[in-house]
Amino acid sequence: MYASSLNVRSEPAASAAVTGTLAAGATVTVTEEQHGWLKVRAGSVSGWVAGYYLKRTSGSSSTSTSSSSTGSKAAVKTTAASSGTAVVTASSLRIRSGPGTGYEVVGSLQSGNKVTLLLRQGEWSRVRAAGGTVGWVSSGYLSGGTVRSASTISSNSQTPSVVRKSGSIRGKLIIVDPGHGGTDPGMLGTTYDTMEKDLTLQTSLYLRDYLTAKGARVEMTRTRGDQKPALSQRVQLGRQLGADAFVSIHYNSSPKNVSGTLTFFYSQQNDLRLARAVETRLGEGIGLRSNGLSFGDYHILRENPLPATLVELGFLSNPYDEAIVRKAAYQRKAAQAVAEGVADYFNK
Repeated sequence: MYASSLNVRSEPAASAAVTGTLAAGATVTVTEEQHGWLKVRAGSVSGWVAGYYLKRTSGSSSTSTSSSSTGSKAAVKTTAASSGTAVVTASSLRIRSGPGTGYEVVGSLQSGNKVTLLLRQGEWSRVRAAGGTVGWVSSGYLSGGTVRSASTISSNSQTPSVVRKSGSIRGKLIIVDPGHGGTDPGMLGTTYDTMEKDLTLQTSLYLRDYLTAKGARVEMTRTRGDQKPALSQRVQLGRQLGADAFVSIHYNSSPKNVSGTLTFFYSQQNDLRLARAVETRLGEGIGLRSNGLSFGDYHILRENPLPATLVELGFLSNPYDEAIVRKAAYQRKAAQAVAEGVADYFNK
């Protein structure tokens, strides 16, 4: 945690009731994610915490976090990665909000139903049903599909049918997605009323130029401030064009006094190497510190067949960050780092 203690809340919101606290160095299990909030369990404590306080350990199934006051480490055990589809073998199978019988039932499946495997934790699997419902089911009632242990997934893991690599970024088609737009301003700066949609567009235009200079082909999901493509349209663009990677640019906000960048991925098989390559470059220094990698259950990542990452390039809720990210020099430096990271992903 980027604090000596962390409040655990009953719902994924800063205004929700506090149900417990976690000290720096605590070990928790992550079971769910919503809009940057993680549902965790640690002994008798269960609830939601702000995801930016938790950081994955590079190359493992856990995440590490450091306390700004003590510098201590904390490990956060996350679920394993899965791939493929499976078939339900039970006559009736409940879908729950978490990996255990104590969690709320959010849906049900019948024998023969097919599901997409997303994650696994112990004897439970996180799946997506044909109707779109996402939740947890007992793995013993599924047949088929493959579930790989997160400890065996290295930075070189990939899905050959999706990941396209030839040792160079030259000629690769990259989708650059400036977050928000149109009537959706995104986050608003608390000091200067900076609109996220303006920052994401300008930064993305810089990113396009840096990628193009490296020989990549670039398509943007929007190029004007008044455009607001739906999330499904942004994802569909990459699919229709047969793109090689997808990068979504955002700026963050938080009720806490936190600062820096955060790089999200969804699939450990498909997205993690790209996200790690970008985060490594951001961590080399762009004017704000990197808060590392984080699992993000966002539509733009979850529904994306391409290797994809979503990058938060500073907190508009922090006066220090907002003053920095408004400057073109920072936006160019951030865009250059992201471009270098994308190039590294294809070069390795």
